Amino acid sequence: MADIIRTEISEEWAHSGVVEAGEYVFVSYCMANEGQSIENQINGAFDLLNERLGTVGLTLESVVKMDCLFKDISDLMYLGDIIKERFNGKYPARKAFETKFIREGIRFQIDAIAYRG
Repeated sequence: MADIIRTEISEEWAHSGVVEAGEYVFVSYCMANEGQSIENQINGAFDLLNERLGTVGLTLESVVKMDCLFKDISDLMYLGDIIKERFNGKYPARKAFETKFIREGIRFQIDAIAYRG
């Protein structure tokens, strides 16, 4: 069995930001541009996801599954067009949730699974 590699470890929150397990890479808590427009937060989250994937040699096109968390699910209407711009036709499976966030300025977050194969 291959080793599981955990990086971006937070002892305070007891989680790993990036976990490599075999051919899969799990990335959590991608959010950025807190307090800005929903479009800026979605794009910022994808920027951060892409940056974090880059640390393990992957890109957004490697993403096979995303969980998209919204403060207000009606903001979902912005997501499709941004995904079309960012994923070059290689769209992941995804689902969206409405949730409460720990800080008021957060409106969007992504957790993703990428495939290395």
